[in-house]
Amino acid sequence: MKYYSKTDIGLKRNENQDRVWVSALGDNEEAVALVVCDGMGGENAGSCASQMTLDLMRERITNGFRLSNNRNFIRNLLITSVTAANSLVFDRARAESDKRGMGTTCVAAIVYGERAYIINVGDSRCYHIFGENMQQITKDHTEIRRLIEKGEITEEESKTHPRRNCITRAVGAARDITPDYFEIDLEEGHSLLLCSDGLHSYGDDAEIAGIMVNNPIGKCCDLLIDYALANGGKDNVTAAVVKC
Repeated sequence: MKYYSKTDIGLKRNENQDRVWVSALGDNEEAVALVVCDGMGGENAGSCASQMTLDLMRERITNGFRLSNNRNFIRNLLITSVTAANSLVFDRARAESDKRGMGTTCVAAIVYGERAYIINVGDSRCYHIFGENMQQITKDHTEIRRLIEKGEITEEESKTHPRRNCITRAVGAARDITPDYFEIDLEEGHSLLLCSDGLHSYGDDAEIAGIMVNNPIGKCCDLLIDYALANGGKDNVTAAVVKC
């Protein structure tokens, strides 16, 4: 497997509150882990939440994963990692007044044995790229997504809606959290893209798919960052990719 990541502060922000980690698991690189976090909660607090979450998930996944793990173990490893991070961030936000209200999105995946195990909280996304196609695997935890599903607004209207940045679920925002979990089969040549909303909010899925499909995987993160910046780049932007 080949895997890459890149993060950029963007054109308007004073601080990059995104965090990303991509790493092989095991001596023979038979498995790969990817984590993308997008912090929120004001100056420094958002960075604190995303860094705490990434650090804890990296530690738990690195120490807990074994090539002998079965599907249920990997599922539990991802769920317990993100729920532990939620407790850590929530407790610190309550203990320190300058951290009140901080939180972070989190999308993470472990790719192993022709299968991807994926978890998400918030609006950072995971896409599956296969052949000429790209499919969004995760579901945004946002007010906009709720309104679209209720039929109150269209996808096109959502791009300029005043509540488009309202997240309904985040790591550290509440004492308890329920992440979404997914498993998908992968074949040789398939790819995953994990990204913060600094990418998907400043572009079109079809154009993002075109970048992923028509370029070597080693160039995709650079090209995706350039694409988001060319479309305004008002937010931090992060991309992590892996190809089987």
